[in-house]
Amino acid sequence: MIYILISIFLWSSLGIVIKLSGMPVHILVFFSCIISSVLIGTLVISSKELKQQLPDAKKAAYLLALAIISLVNTFSFFFAYKNTTIANAVLTHYTAPVFVAFLAPFFLKERLTLKVLLSITIASAGLWIMLGVSPIQFIKLLFARDINTLGIFSGLFSGFAYAVLIIVIRVITQKVNPFVMTLFQNIVIASILLPFVRIPDNFESALWAFGIMGIIHSTVAPVLYFKGMKVVTANKTAILGYLEPVCAIILGIVFLSEAVSYKTIIGGAMIVLSGYITIRS
Repeated sequence: MIYILISIFLWSSLGIVIKLSGMPVHILVFFSCIISSVLIGTLVISSKELKQQLPDAKKAAYLLALAIISLVNTFSFFFAYKNTTIANAVLTHYTAPVFVAFLAPFFLKERLTLKVLLSITIASAGLWIMLGVSPIQFIKLLFARDINTLGIFSGLFSGFAYAVLIIVIRVITQKVNPFVMTLFQNIVIASILLPFVRIPDNFESALWAFGIMGIIHSTVAPVLYFKGMKVVTANKTAILGYLEPVCAIILGIVFLSEAVSYKTIIGGAMIVLSGYITIRS
């Protein structure tokens, strides 16, 4: 569980890097995947043990599905970061546990316990309190087509993609080494994005962002996350993920001076409580 908690904390800093980089979403994703692929690829090539764990055709098919779903999740999440506040982006993204709670019993045969349901209820209530809008109000904002609403919708869509991703990862981690998973995922994502990549004029000014995202967010964090998911259930992983919005909002306040309201404090406290219930269970 400690691996998942560390990866969540590392990922919580992602919004700051994205906003400060000034780079288009697909450029950020592409170069962070390239850097991560070089790092992990070097490790795999130099390790006899890891080379023996390279996937066969059947496992490669699973990894291809993982990479495509991960790209959808990452792209929509980054788009949300670019077009709405960090709070809105991460909070809408973490509607994922609601989807996971109902998908896991069908695909993973995991029991839907009362503690998990309680955690989901508390965390979801905290989510809506932090957003400060009702579902009906959100629909009205969506039809208004303003950029902030598009960012919120993209965050919700990334939440669904993240839920599917958790289910797929939970299955694959039992069969594939975390380093091999991360390497294959990054190579596929970079290959898909390659035709759309054009080097922008301000490329050099964002080299620091590519480095941080490639090393921290695309290498260290996912490897730790995959290792943790070998022993932690999908439902618990999704609930623990609710700690990311709290960390991200705090970092946004410190580094970007984003305002925080009493609703954010109350909702955040409920999210932390749901994570605590999950750990205790």
